[in-house]
Amino acid sequence: MSSVLVISTSLRAKSNSDILAECLIKGAREAGHEVEHVSLKGKDLKFCIGCLACQKTQKCVLKDDAVWIAEKVKNADTLVFATPIYYYEMSGQMKTLLDRMNPLYPSDYRFRKVYMLATAAEDEETTPEKAVNGLQGWVDCFEKAELAGTLFCGGISDSGEAFEKRDEQDEAYEFGKSLQ
Repeated sequence: MSSVLVISTSLRAKSNSDILAECLIKGAREAGHEVEHVSLKGKDLKFCIGCLACQKTQKCVLKDDAVWIAEKVKNADTLVFATPIYYYEMSGQMKTLLDRMNPLYPSDYRFRKVYMLATAAEDEETTPEKAVNGLQGWVDCFEKAELAGTLFCGGISDSGEAFEKRDEQDEAYEFGKSLQ
């Protein structure tokens, strides 16, 4: 099986996307994957300054937590981003992290499959489209990788509400079991 890196991007206490990410992780481990979970809570992430020095050195000039997270991303076979949907888009901290993965572009990265787990108060089928498109744009820059699947669990708003959502927990678990 493969090494899976799950990155939880919510900063909220009792985050619904974190709760469902834990269910996904359980499913992925049951399927035989080696899983590592990184949360952006408490992490220092600076904004990319667009200097592009990383395209020559494969190292970012900024020194913060994005540097070691990028190393984990580079060495994982499979990536899963868990994000809340804010204003019909991925969380700002997820976008900041994706921007900071620029040093990986010219590198010999291992990841081939990328997945997204998203939650939102809204539960329309179209709610996650912009977030998925944003992640797809990032994935498109890595020619050996593909956006292999997404799971959207809508209608979950209050902090910790996902603890009460058995169907969504089961969906996240099955999604984790299906990771490649």
